[in-house]
Amino acid sequence: MLNTSILLSTAYLPPIQYVTKFLLHPEVWLESQENFIKQTYRNRAIILAANGPESLILPVEKGRSLKQKISDLRISYDTNWQHIHWQAIVSAYNSTPFFEILEADFRPFYEKKFEFLFDFNQQLLQTVFDILEIEPKISLTTDFEAVPDTCLNFREAIHPKPQKALPDPNFEPAVYSQVFDDKFGFIPNLSIIDLLFNCGSESYEMILKSSTKDV
Repeated sequence: MLNTSILLSTAYLPPIQYVTKFLLHPEVWLESQENFIKQTYRNRAIILAANGPESLILPVEKGRSLKQKISDLRISYDTNWQHIHWQAIVSAYNSTPFFEILEADFRPFYEKKFEFLFDFNQQLLQTVFDILEIEPKISLTTDFEAVPDTCLNFREAIHPKPQKALPDPNFEPAVYSQVFDDKFGFIPNLSIIDLLFNCGSESYEMILKSSTKDV
């Protein structure tokens, strides 16, 4: 199964589980033709703040139709969410070992305005890949459901609500030091930035350790 490709949805600062798939599978398909689904990682990231896990929800524009294709979905700037999200990230991680080193990689995403959610997520994901120094093979879907039969469909498997997430035998979160672990203990599978800010150059190794297959 791990020698096959895998299909994922787009995701905003995705959880570690999501990123492991780019190391486990020879090709990752990203769904660009589906309709937007609320309350998922498509526009939600979970970080560890002083009061515990905190969701950063990226607002999107509401169209006339309830069904909006994900690649056409525009980001809403009715609220100053960029300032809110960046301040939350700074507050949560400014005392981590690698925040000062990586801050410049992420800050521009909260200063420049992007039009489409899908493009914003893609550029953020590429920044993560650059930091990890990986070059996974990525393809975008051209039609909904038009993916190879051998492709593993994980569009809905990785979900912020545990009751909706599907079992994943190839992911076992590796434990690493978190800035608030003295208060909460280890919180697994947070946004990839939690790992990057806490572990820096060791992040790649921690992602491998979270994968239950040697790659």
